Amino acid sequence: MDYKKEFIEFMIRSNVLTFGDFVTKSGRRTPYFVNTGNYKTGAQIAKLGRFYAECIMHQAGRNFDVLYGPAYKGIPLAVTTAVSLYHQYQWDVPYCFNRKEQKDHGEGGGIVGWQPNNGDRVLIIEDVITAGTSVRESWQLLHSVAAVNITSLVVSVDRRERGTGHQTALQELEEAFGIKTHAIVTIDEIIGYLHNREVDGKVIIDDAMKLRIEEYLREYGV
Repeated sequence: MDYKKEFIEFMIRSNVLTFGDFVTKSGRRTPYFVNTGNYKTGAQIAKLGRFYAECIMHQAGRNFDVLYGPAYKGIPLAVTTAVSLYHQYQWDVPYCFNRKEQKDHGEGGGIVGWQPNNGDRVLIIEDVITAGTSVRESWQLLHSVAAVNITSLVVSVDRRERGTGHQTALQELEEAFGIKTHAIVTIDEIIGYLHNREVDGKVIIDDAMKLRIEEYLREYGV
């Protein structure tokens, strides 16, 4: 789909998707890295929300009642996606996020924005999932607030890497919690689109880089 190709180039131009030598949080040496902390302007966050909204409408659909963004990176993602769903699709979706620290004054509580109710269908919005720890924490937190039904998880990139076992982290979450998982793009789609393609006059994934990524995925991928 066109929005996937546009998103890949958007990540490159935003210096969010980079190629070289990196070490992931799990200690794996990887030839590519996704750092969503490099989105830093109003134009970038507005475009990012549009891509998440398109992914939701094309893949997850309207099978949810509220967006939830885990602190901290999930907070702007939930906000900009809610704005994009409203402006692009005239769908006014409630959103909420958690506080890292419980508030002991004012209205108190650990959830900001929409207060989940029993039976609410929740879509969790994240950047990139490595081990799925934050989603498991979100599951526990949301269920401590109300008897919600977490239906979907949407991320920007599916690295297609093993989680704790022989499945990807997203597959493990789907199996453990019944959450339908969706990604704007996968690493396979990134390789397929960028291989020997120029972006702003530069080839991002040449034959040598493609081989390095494929070797990495043979070792850690699913």
